[in-house]
Amino acid sequence: MRQAIQRIGFCALAVAAFVLPARASPLPAGFVRLADIDPSIRQDIRYAGSDDFLHRKVSGYDAPVCILTLQAAQALAGLQKAIVAKGLTLVVFDCYRPARAVADMGEWTREGGPPDPQWYPKVKRGDLIAKGYVGELSTHSRGSTIDVAIAPVGSTAAPKPACGAVDANTLDFGTGFDCFDPMSETAHRPLGDEAAANRKLLVDVMRAGGFKNYAREWWHFTLTNEPFARQRFDFPITAE
Repeated sequence: MRQAIQRIGFCALAVAAFVLPARASPLPAGFVRLADIDPSIRQDIRYAGSDDFLHRKVSGYDAPVCILTLQAAQALAGLQKAIVAKGLTLVVFDCYRPARAVADMGEWTREGGPPDPQWYPKVKRGDLIAKGYVGELSTHSRGSTIDVAIAPVGSTAAPKPACGAVDANTLDFGTGFDCFDPMSETAHRPLGDEAAANRKLLVDVMRAGGFKNYAREWWHFTLTNEPFARQRFDFPITAE
């Protein structure tokens, strides 16, 4: 099966500029489920449940599964192999994001509301787009962007972040995933020495695999040579 998926991916490279159908077999050509490439990478896909800034499942997330382009998945697998040797593992919070999910998030912000101490403690809900924390378009819909952290293999519980997703087993990054606050900017200062060192580690690890960081979110990375740089997809996220 893995060889079949790889053959599909290689064919997709040759026709990257061609408009692909919304569904082709289980996934559009050029896409894979990360677990089929490297099941050791930990998945904590937040938008498939209620533990996210919307406090509900996001449209299009029918399963807590990471889907990526073949190139992005293979690059992650290479990085995972390198850091596992150091007793660490990648943890992905979000991968491919359907265009309908991006629209759902945008509509949700327009409902308005006060700040949320866990997710956006200093910004009103209706200002999240204007402040740049929620996008009306997303690179995630191109399939080669991931939200990722690093955790020790077999780690025990660590202090929970004051803002963002509560994942007690990751390294200390100063905030959790999806903390909509200036503290989440990759180079934000002041920041504790351990958190600053861990952000640098994450950026260095991801850069070695060909990923570039989005400076406003320490967890957000896009494959530099992504295959569908001018294309957005809207197929739902499913387990099979």
